[in-house]
Amino acid sequence: MFDFIPEIANVTSVRPVTATETLYHIRLPNRPLGHLPGQFVQVSLPGIGEAPISIASAPGRDGFDLCVRHVGNVTEALRRLRAGDCVGIRGPFGRGVPLDEVMGRNVLIIAGGLGLAPLRSLIQYILYFRAKFKKAAVLVGARSPDALLFSKEYKAWRQDGDIDVRVTVDVAKAGWKGDVGVITDLIPHVPLPPADTVSIVCGPPVMYHYVLRTLSRLHQPQDHIFLSLERRMKCGTGKCGHCQINGLYVCREGPVFRYDRIVHVPEAVS
Repeated sequence: MFDFIPEIANVTSVRPVTATETLYHIRLPNRPLGHLPGQFVQVSLPGIGEAPISIASAPGRDGFDLCVRHVGNVTEALRRLRAGDCVGIRGPFGRGVPLDEVMGRNVLIIAGGLGLAPLRSLIQYILYFRAKFKKAAVLVGARSPDALLFSKEYKAWRQDGDIDVRVTVDVAKAGWKGDVGVITDLIPHVPLPPADTVSIVCGPPVMYHYVLRTLSRLHQPQDHIFLSLERRMKCGTGKCGHCQINGLYVCREGPVFRYDRIVHVPEAVS
């Protein structure tokens, strides 16, 4: 039922995150969403359409968060929503982060731009179950300081979760005191042993090639790298073929893939 029939869900809060992104807290009236970090839902508005949106909060909470970038008909219409409004929800869909392969190890999260939204779900999960993980680090990259997502949460990630959070931007602005440069510049400075570290990566397509090259140079095993290819999805059930990449259906087989299983599909990470 969850695959094909939208459920009416309540928007309980709306919070601008940047000039182009908004965070919505959604609650299904009759069930928990029951998702894994890295999964997504289909969000619909009657008379306008439907769009796939990654889940930006950990499972087990009262409702779930969606971070929406307003770039199309559906997402622009979502900008008009207020607390108390309703949306249609289908899902969750796809394969998320395999927690059994991540727990008990060091975790390196590499997020570029909007890629931090689905990875925030995993970050929150680590915070809730901190004893199940070894050391954790989060690397965040954005075009500019005002494009950083969830920047007010970084302090809590560091202090409450003992997470090493490092941030860089492409272009600094007045008052910026952090790093300037590409996110790959941060990776060699994270003191995590590659053999016992799992890396999870999500960001713009151009980022993957350089991140993978850097991780390879640091001898990170391919089966310790997970990539979220949370782009190009549409129907969520593998029927429309919109997300198909050389035989891979991102919405069903992903969006989270272990790198050694897709290394033979260069189109997936380029």
